Amino acid sequence: MQTAPTRTPDPFYPLLGLSPDVSGFTVLRAAARAFHPTIRRDPGLRLARRRFYRQMLAAHATAAPQGSPTSPGT
Repeated sequence: MQTAPTRTPDPFYPLLGLSPDVSGFTVLRAAARAFHPTIRRDPGLRLARRRFYRQMLAAHATAAPQGSPTSPGT
């Protein structure tokens, strides 16, 4: 029986400087502001930006305390 691979913590998430109890929307805003304006405007990088936002939300969900409104399943 195979076990699920352990996920390594995202190295960029701590650089956002967010506390674990902030909302998911705040995480998205901070992640979007981390990009240079030209990267935010480039339509060719849209999928990469979306993937990055999902990674930041996943890292935030693992960092958030259990039972908080930002944790999945609530």
